[in-house]
Amino acid sequence: MIGKCKAITHGSTALDYIFREGKLGSRLAFHNLCSREPKTIYEEMKVVSDYNSRCRNKFLRIEIGIAPQDEKRLPVSELMGIAHLFAKQMGLDNHQWVAVTHKDTDNRHIHIIANRISLYGEVYDTTFVSNRAARVAEEISREKGLTIAKEVKVEKNHQKAKANPTREQTKQQIQKICYALLEKYKGTGITGHSMFLYELNKNGIAIERMKNKQGNVYGLRFSYAEQTFKASEIGREFSYRSLQKNFEISKKTEPKKTMTMADEPTKNNAQSDTGYQLVPPSRSHISPANTNESSSIAQAVSNVASTAINAAEEIISGVGGLINPQTHGDDY
Repeated sequence: MIGKCKAITHGSTALDYIFREGKLGSRLAFHNLCSREPKTIYEEMKVVSDYNSRCRNKFLRIEIGIAPQDEKRLPVSELMGIAHLFAKQMGLDNHQWVAVTHKDTDNRHIHIIANRISLYGEVYDTTFVSNRAARVAEEISREKGLTIAKEVKVEKNHQKAKANPTREQTKQQIQKICYALLEKYKGTGITGHSMFLYELNKNGIAIERMKNKQGNVYGLRFSYAEQTFKASEIGREFSYRSLQKNFEISKKTEPKKTMTMADEPTKNNAQSDTGYQLVPPSRSHISPANTNESSSIAQAVSNVASTAINAAEEIISGVGGLINPQTHGDDY
């Protein structure tokens, strides 16, 4: 069994969905509710949720998946018990919620729509709520002797490795080479980047850039011994963006340099031409005339920016302690 939970705004739409004809299997439970149809259930929940005008996501959408091998062991009465037990362990005793089953897929599953605002006006805490739902599902599975999703995942990964041991060995060889070279050249700039790619090629590992329809690079693919792997399979350090960041020179060792707008064209040209090449492109040259003109523009922009910053500081200092920002979670 597996459990998922998320805070949502569209309670009316969610209720219409779970009661939709063709999907609806059995009506399992109506907790703290008098109504039995989606429209009136929503209106009943809304009476309670309207007491809190600040909360944005006022409903919880919960899905409980049943493993195919457990379906025959779980009649409707047992599913009712699971729905009540799940809601209780999630801390929804004082909340309104409705639970139904769906029959539109091969795997039976339970849908629960709950009011996030309790009967006492309290807002249900959704911090790591999806992890909480997964843990509750695992606890109920152990208690009732059902299939545990986490153990199924581990078993599948083990079977996948056993099904193709050659591929798994090749991946481990690539990881060993890549991590050793990354450790050797990390933080050494474009020279280290070039040497990293050169030594990979020398070891028989080729890197291919994957592009979308617009021609933009979105990822990397590693090839070795007639096997191909996505960068994420090798390690998170080898994704397209992460790999480039690994070779950036540390600020502690990098010599300080005053940047002006005249330096920007050179920087942009260098970045746009730098792909996964063994030899970096040559630096472009800027004529003295263009440099002087850009320096004048940079000075003018700097003066305007300084004036704006000073004005902003005066306004903020006038407001003083009246500013008292508050933060809320993503789903508040």
